[in-house]
Amino acid sequence: MGFLNNIFRKKENRKDSIQDFWNWFEKNEQTFFQIVKNGDHIDQNFFSKLSPKIDALRKDLYFLTGMCNDDTAELIITPDGVVKNIAFVETLINAAPALPNWKFTALKPAVKDMEKFKITMYGFSFDINDMSFYPIEHQYRPDEVDIVIVHPKYTEEDKANIAHGVEIFLDNYIGELNSIITIDNLNVTSSNQAAGELIPLIKLKDYLIWREKEFVEKYTDVRHEAENDSYTAFEGMLQNDLPILAIINTSLLDWNGKASHPWIVTLRINYNGTATNGMPDQLTYDLMDKFEDDLMSSLPQDIGHLNIGRETADNIREVYLACTEFRKSSQTIDQLIGEYQNKLDIDYAIYKDKYWNSFERFNKTIE
Repeated sequence: MGFLNNIFRKKENRKDSIQDFWNWFEKNEQTFFQIVKNGDHIDQNFFSKLSPKIDALRKDLYFLTGMCNDDTAELIITPDGVVKNIAFVETLINAAPALPNWKFTALKPAVKDMEKFKITMYGFSFDINDMSFYPIEHQYRPDEVDIVIVHPKYTEEDKANIAHGVEIFLDNYIGELNSIITIDNLNVTSSNQAAGELIPLIKLKDYLIWREKEFVEKYTDVRHEAENDSYTAFEGMLQNDLPILAIINTSLLDWNGKASHPWIVTLRINYNGTATNGMPDQLTYDLMDKFEDDLMSSLPQDIGHLNIGRETADNIREVYLACTEFRKSSQTIDQLIGEYQNKLDIDYAIYKDKYWNSFERFNKTIE
């Protein structure tokens, strides 16, 4: 366990409501508008006041602002790639009041005229006319969209900075939501190290539209019939000599339609198993089982959710789902976590994994 530690964020306790936020914003909107319009120390006079209000709603949300025209300021709220926060950001923006001097936008939109758009970060320029790309095709993962961006100034020493700049550039080129949905893997390299025929970056958007259309047409009506599924129990020992138990739907792991459910949800329930060798006591065990029952009742198979299984060890239970999309999952789980907030310590992550590589360890065990 623990292979997903890096995508779980610090858990937050949300107290303020979306309506509270917009009531506060509306009271201050003219002051904020003048600050943005005049460029009057925006970080200090606007963002420093906005940040704690946003944090009170949900952690890991970020924002951008600027003038659309002389009379309209825009506030963009972004989850910065955290998939489980996308639906919340969209809900937040949909609840925004109609204010004559403001435009509110969920996630970073695509720039309309990319020929005139350029960003500079870490001393490097990112311009659509200077970069190219090529796709990597995988024989055994044909639906995976694996893109390599070629930057003219790329070096191994500057890889991290250039990769970050490319990610920001793509958010502006194809839009943040499309970037998350349509690209499975993204890498950067130099023209000397390129392993494919270079294509002008201006053509990337059309390529991604084609790949996504092909994917949707292929998997829209694919569903798994679970009536005869088999579950297998796995037992083992961790390096700290504590037991680990898992119950996995091994029929699902053998299914050839995995890519139809490309979004993986991992729920993590923390408990105190100090007195029980890292395992939950009976009361906690029963409560976690009830939570799982409520979860699957709210996210049934017939609307695109599959229960892959669960793994328990060392004071943590992880529950795994595969989904056709992520919005319904995050909204439902947020609601359930609220219902169980005084009973169980629950957090979750959502990420894209078309071929369920996260569960290879169980396939190896089966073999």
